[in-house]
Amino acid sequence: MTVRPLSQTNVPVAERLAAVLTQLDRIVVGKREPLRLAFACLLARGHLLIEDIPGVGKSTLAQALATTLGLKYARVQFTSDLLPADVLGVSIFDTETRAFRFHPGPIFHSVVLADEINRAPPKTQSALMEAMEERQVSQDGETRKLSDPFFVIATQNPVEQIGAYPLPESQLDRFLMAIEIGYPDPAAERELLVSGDRRPQMATLAAVADPPTLLEWQKEAAEVHVSPALLDYVQALLAATRGNVGGGADAGARRGLSPRAGFLLVAAAGAWALLSGRPMVLPEDVQAVFPSVAGHRLAGGARAGALQASALLRTVALP
Repeated sequence: MTVRPLSQTNVPVAERLAAVLTQLDRIVVGKREPLRLAFACLLARGHLLIEDIPGVGKSTLAQALATTLGLKYARVQFTSDLLPADVLGVSIFDTETRAFRFHPGPIFHSVVLADEINRAPPKTQSALMEAMEERQVSQDGETRKLSDPFFVIATQNPVEQIGAYPLPESQLDRFLMAIEIGYPDPAAERELLVSGDRRPQMATLAAVADPPTLLEWQKEAAEVHVSPALLDYVQALLAATRGNVGGGADAGARRGLSPRAGFLLVAAAGAWALLSGRPMVLPEDVQAVFPSVAGHRLAGGARAGALQASALLRTVALP
């Protein structure tokens, strides 16, 4: 029997989005909030960074998201000897045609998992920058467009582990969100111990959406209404990160958020509102995504930055 994507039915958007999260929750057990943040990041046309220890389900989340949405998926294991051409592709001389022929790399898939990105040297890390920002690749004097939708999920190990290269600020800024998955709660861990590894179950998953449907959802997320009062609240949060609240530099972080971060914060809040079934952004939408959007952009790393962001939410008055 052919499974008909929910996008081809009259099911309301909120229910279709909930069906995606429900299926993801079957694979990544007990992690509803990280799953919701990851999906919101995709709806906002951003890219996702997951920093956590090995074995908590980072790559499983990426593959489950791609399978559920019917997107072409590629995984790249970043290592110390990985070259930019291994990610972007390479031109090889064809002896029959007497010309170079381009062989696209994994970056030309819709969902690309850059696994352990901080184990590769900076030159290879930077190969992703143009692709993530411009959604194109320039190589051999030619510009090639990437898939649409296009979503990079990068995982990184804690920088204190052996063989890890810290990502530069310019690379971190390409990620809309940075999240942690964390250990499962006791009930979820017991379920995993009883049922075993969930990755084999992905072969049985049916796509509940397709690329055109996802593009429609991304368009709807971008069109969610944002009031002037809500924008005032976002600007107040941005000012707080720059130390402009309370009259001193100690009121915020040492490195504040840029205007681009503010734009991305609004986009992420719009996606979160869409997941909640609302046509407008509320302050709680901004609060829900703010630590993930701001944490890796503030001084001290993603985890420390997220704590700073959460503290700022308690000091900035609601509109």
